[in-house]
Amino acid sequence: MNEEAWRAEAADIAAASDVRRRDVWLAGLKRHSERWILPLPLGRLWHELLLFGVLQAWACLFAGILLLAILTTKFAWPIGPPMARYDFLFLVALATQGALLAFKMERIEEAKVIFIFHIVATIMELFKTAKGSWLYPEASLIRIAGVPLFSGFMYSAVGSYIARCWRLFDFRFSNYPPIWTTWLLAALIYVNFFTHHYVVDLRYGLFAFAALIFGRTVIHFTIDTVPRRMPLLLGFFLVSLFIWFAENISSFSTIWLYPYQLKAWAPVGLGKLGSWFLLMIISFVLVASVNGPRPLTSGNRAG
Repeated sequence: MNEEAWRAEAADIAAASDVRRRDVWLAGLKRHSERWILPLPLGRLWHELLLFGVLQAWACLFAGILLLAILTTKFAWPIGPPMARYDFLFLVALATQGALLAFKMERIEEAKVIFIFHIVATIMELFKTAKGSWLYPEASLIRIAGVPLFSGFMYSAVGSYIARCWRLFDFRFSNYPPIWTTWLLAALIYVNFFTHHYVVDLRYGLFAFAALIFGRTVIHFTIDTVPRRMPLLLGFFLVSLFIWFAENISSFSTIWLYPYQLKAWAPVGLGKLGSWFLLMIISFVLVASVNGPRPLTSGNRAG
């Protein structure tokens, strides 16, 4: 067996192990749901929606802890604290990431890729804050220029969510595009976040490119026993929508502010959905480089 085949087999074994652990973890909830919910009208639908919600919440663990810390410190941060609020959030994020690794909720390979996303996102933050796109209004020690280092973890939370969903829902794909096209799209998206300040904004062309390469791609995911399916582009949009909601909560908590929010807070415009859609694709491509977009097999067909 060559090295590439060995790696593919090892990945399949690891994924199967993750699914088994997921099934053990959900066993109690599934028994109660099957007893009380399945007999109801549309019971199978409500049963899977319950499991889906629980798995989604579990996948959002990193993001949820960080968002809870942001909200809590907004309303309960003491006067004259021993450290800056941003520095405290950095320690919370660092401890959460360490716990995910220690309890094997995240793999080292995934953490490495998420860390890369953390770095490239921090570089973008440095550029964007220097250009005045947004700002971090509070003081802190753990920062580079005008960017507190905890901000990179907000992007890492997106990567962590995708990586955990990938395993919890046993992602498979139909009509996945050639890998090089996804990397090209991710690189163009990242470059455009910088260059649109100097030349024309290519985001509409990038939306078209994403539609071209992912337009036929279907993601298959297993909630209970029967795989379900969804167009991958729709999945991208839904995740971006929830990130946009989280961004509104964060800006309301004065974690960062856009120029129009300095005098009085106002909701983040819907136009930012497009930015999150594109940035989320970068995170997805990075996670895919570790987990590998496995195809749907004949014994694993969606319902």
